[in-house]
Amino acid sequence: MTSSYASGVAGTPLLGDTIGANLARTVAAFGDRDALVERASARRWTYAQLADDVDAVALGLRERGVVRGDRVGIWSPNCAEWMLVQYATAKLGAILVNINPAYRVHELEFVLNQAGIRTLVSAPAFKTSDYAAMIEQVRPKCAALRDVVLIGGPEWDELMAAGRAEDPAVLDEIGRTLTADDPINIQYTSGTTGFPKGATLSHHNILNNGFFVGELCAYDEEDRICVPVPFYHCFGMVMGNLAATSHGACVVIPAPAFDPKATLDAVAAERCTSLYGVPTMFIALLNEPSLDDLDLSSLRTGIMAGSPCPVEVMKQVIERLGMGEVAICYGMTETSPVSTQTRAGDSLDRRVSTVGRVHPHLEIKIVDPETGVTVPRGTPGEFCTRGYSVMLGYWDEPEKTAEAIDAARWMHTGDLAVMDGDGYVSITGRIKDMVIRGGENIYPREIEEFLYTHPDIVDAQVIGVPDEKYGEELMAWVRLREGVPGLTAEELRAFCEGRLAHFKIPRYVHVVDEFPMTVTGKIRKVQMRAEAVDILGLGDG
Repeated sequence: MTSSYASGVAGTPLLGDTIGANLARTVAAFGDRDALVERASARRWTYAQLADDVDAVALGLRERGVVRGDRVGIWSPNCAEWMLVQYATAKLGAILVNINPAYRVHELEFVLNQAGIRTLVSAPAFKTSDYAAMIEQVRPKCAALRDVVLIGGPEWDELMAAGRAEDPAVLDEIGRTLTADDPINIQYTSGTTGFPKGATLSHHNILNNGFFVGELCAYDEEDRICVPVPFYHCFGMVMGNLAATSHGACVVIPAPAFDPKATLDAVAAERCTSLYGVPTMFIALLNEPSLDDLDLSSLRTGIMAGSPCPVEVMKQVIERLGMGEVAICYGMTETSPVSTQTRAGDSLDRRVSTVGRVHPHLEIKIVDPETGVTVPRGTPGEFCTRGYSVMLGYWDEPEKTAEAIDAARWMHTGDLAVMDGDGYVSITGRIKDMVIRGGENIYPREIEEFLYTHPDIVDAQVIGVPDEKYGEELMAWVRLREGVPGLTAEELRAFCEGRLAHFKIPRYVHVVDEFPMTVTGKIRKVQMRAEAVDILGLGDG
């Protein structure tokens, strides 16, 4: 019987260079072609102009004391400056730390300290978040933080002016000291035991993953990729930006955050050939009233990832958006991110019922979670992956790294999967209790630990419950202190507001005297989820 193992054969070799060197090659080949379009500000860059601005940002950061290995935080919704900082830090050998725009003070302080961020580049504000005020609030508690640059403010203008006054040849000298295996990026992924962990990624990790995602989407310099997904995720900065720049394609930023009308308008106006999104985004696009009035005939491909894709949604994406070659990708931050991807020639059934086949130059296997033995094809087990994409480790957390990556360098994902006879993988569940809400990975333990700080809560358990819009929503089961009459969802949300990212705030609250337990005293979250469906009247979900 064939075992659930597959390796990605590839005719194209891995790239061995740094992100800066790769960008330089693209600029030399496609200098006068569009590289970046930001719709909100009506700004545009050719590759030659992008390279000039990236160099100015890099040299400006260097003037402010940033050197190789320093951590530079970026806290902003999608904008051109985000992309400039991404490539500028790579050219300096500094480590870019992505900070979720939804983070609040509690989470910001943790990330600034855990990564030892020296310089923070931030938007001044976004929506209801006053980033500048939050930064000032945490600054006294963050010893490493020496410099804050607000995008669009005087510090940003000074940084750019200082950088333009420097000789770009300095960056060539720095480039010769860098290696493709240097750490270049830290992305925080929610931890199963409390606070997020910083997945540390190298040039080699993310440049190659972006490149091969682009290869399987058949990108070239004619492609224009609409990227409404966030840059702070691998989806935006790797599968979007690096897939584009490694092929001479153009990145189109439709809006700072996802907006269905702005996204469709950008596709039509910029003649985008590719469109990205999580399923909830595509559902919103298909329900946008202006959809049928727009000429979207330029669309050829795109990527749907982040959570399972409903069959009907996929059919409509192909039929109504014209994305005949749309791909499904599966991965995780710790693997740069993509491990499997459907191909343009795959049947519709394969594209909706699986997450595709192994990526080029990678290995995947499905193992028995208890024994670690590879299971036969058709048998469920834990999905593991190995190869160039596996992170260097969790920043400053060797023990947690060892829990995730075994001695043979296999990354254990915690996801349950099945591999069929042809090597196609289906994700069937999660070993841990991770909740995926609208493409955001949420680990209940982090929220539970926060809820323990509520003065009336003795114990808290957080589960995911079915939701039509987001796939899953959060529900908190809580035990209250004696004498406390009750706790409403509104009251709990008010407690969390401003202290937890909005997507981590439970939508539902259920007050209990005790939790369902196993005979050994473990909480039975499976039973809680089943009961929750009845309590909330959610049917079969």
